[in-house]
Amino acid sequence: MKAIALLRYLPVDDPQCLVDVDLPMPRAEGHDLLVEVKAVSVNPVDAKVRAPKDKAETTPRVIGYDAAGIVSAVGPDVTLFKPGDEVWYAGDITRTGTNQQYHLVDARIAGRKPASLTFAEAAAMPLTTITAWEAMFDRLGIDPDGADKGQSILLIGGAGGVGSIAIQLARRAGLTVIATASRPDTISWVRDLGASHVVNHREDLVAQVRGLGFRHVDHIAIFNDMRHWAACVELIRPQGGIVAIDDTDLPMPMGGMKTKAASLHWEFIFARPMHQTPDMIEQHRLLNRVAGLVDAGEIRTTLTRTLSPINAATMREAHAAVESGRMIGKIVVEGF
Repeated sequence: MKAIALLRYLPVDDPQCLVDVDLPMPRAEGHDLLVEVKAVSVNPVDAKVRAPKDKAETTPRVIGYDAAGIVSAVGPDVTLFKPGDEVWYAGDITRTGTNQQYHLVDARIAGRKPASLTFAEAAAMPLTTITAWEAMFDRLGIDPDGADKGQSILLIGGAGGVGSIAIQLARRAGLTVIATASRPDTISWVRDLGASHVVNHREDLVAQVRGLGFRHVDHIAIFNDMRHWAACVELIRPQGGIVAIDDTDLPMPMGGMKTKAASLHWEFIFARPMHQTPDMIEQHRLLNRVAGLVDAGEIRTTLTRTLSPINAATMREAHAAVESGRMIGKIVVEGF
């Protein structure tokens, strides 16, 4: 079985940072699906896991946290899928990754692939979709179907993978969306996805948001690093909520949060599968629900670039694109 793996943690321009390997065929047990992988996407988490560090693997390590493919076999405890079903999922960071021809994933965190999408279009979405959905609807408690219509949300990192999905989900929920973007192409992208307002994250966020007529915003989602923490604390309404997806070593003073009785939430897509939480099947349900929204034309794929085939050379190219910090939407690698 073909796979792309690493043995050492090296810069992306080193040809040995990701290499082609042959691995034994996995076998589905328990709740597992054995999936024939048709396409994978590359996310910032891939680059972070692969980033240079003083460490080496004794056996090839396969990473990758997004896939779309066809179920080849199922474990004895699986009731949600059967061989031949088309699926999409983001996997589990504690298990072998998706960058291989056949991959094992717990059926409870996989969903049916949207019928209207190609495998590449579908592979662009699971990790970012789960992250955006959980961040806004599970962590911040926003109603996905419009009960909070008219409330405002500031999305920091609007043109990235998670932000691109979050804009669409937030608009569908009836929120007024303020998204950050700084280049003409990213500004156009977030507006096209449905952002009501765009502010430049390279300039004074507080002044810009208040210039739009918002003294405070009801919700804030930080979909990149925490450099804008002080601005977020200033802008969040009393008793509002902020959700973040990236850990940080930057200072995060909490005095302003306390006096506003504002809440801080962390979203980590792998928390449910990593800890085998009793509700991990919610990711299956979430992906199925979004598949329906995609097929109904309410949510669109965020794929902006496709590479082929799935091998070490194209995977290194994809990692370099993600590390550039200039990505709009998502990059996918398809076809072994």
